[in-house]
Amino acid sequence: MAKVYYLNGEYIAADAAALPVTDLAIVRGYGVFDFFRTYNGQPIQLERNIQRLRNSAAVIQLDVPWSNEELSAIILETIARNGFEDANVRVIVTGGDSPDFITPQANPRLIVYVEPLKPLPATWYADGAKVITVEEERYLPLSKSLNYTPAILAQKQAKAANAIEALYVDRSGNVREGTTTNYFAFYGVRVVTPNIDILPGVTRGRVIEILGELGYTLEEREISLEELLQADEVVITAANKQIVPIVQINDQPVGDGTVGEHAQTLMNAFRSYVARYAVPRATVSES
Repeated sequence: MAKVYYLNGEYIAADAAALPVTDLAIVRGYGVFDFFRTYNGQPIQLERNIQRLRNSAAVIQLDVPWSNEELSAIILETIARNGFEDANVRVIVTGGDSPDFITPQANPRLIVYVEPLKPLPATWYADGAKVITVEEERYLPLSKSLNYTPAILAQKQAKAANAIEALYVDRSGNVREGTTTNYFAFYGVRVVTPNIDILPGVTRGRVIEILGELGYTLEEREISLEELLQADEVVITAANKQIVPIVQINDQPVGDGTVGEHAQTLMNAFRSYVARYAVPRATVSES
């Protein structure tokens, strides 16, 4: 089946999709995006993702002339036209064309990509994974902007160290977030996660709700690298990754270096949450 993208009013073949070189997304990296996945063709928490897209645009003063209802309809139609049961969805709002290549003209473009989901290694979940830390601070962290150069460089460092992710450490020594993930640190039944100068992950938000349902004590606050390295267990969260237990940070094991009971409990609870999306679409409601 040929993939179909939505591009500025048209549903077109993916290999035919193209932007003019005058778009500010190309010449200045001016634009925002959001990312989520589907289960059985259904996007989880679509309303939250659309609102985050709008919030990201507001931070960089980018016009989003489409209503939430219009965005939802376009996204759902693009998903339906592709027919993938499990897919990654990326929604982009570009800066639009600019005659002087720097001044926005209130003519943004809307793009929706739908790609089949590629399964991640089962060993990440069974045995845990490694992350590294890098000294970096995201520019405008509350906006999911198109400027991902620091993330690309950090990911290169992670791959060179046989790690799956890099966590950003700010100038004060606090660990903020990953390049594409949030994280939670367990100290017994107490859980700590940062909430300052980070992108508010939609999966992170659902995990916070699940932790409350499970009876954990949650602290949303700054956490230093030193404190993080003392955690009993650590997990990272993201839409396409769900919950990944982390058993090594840099060269140091987390806890005893194995997947712990709290990570297992959280992974099982999240899987139970998304399992309802395996039922027929007509019976699934948004939450």
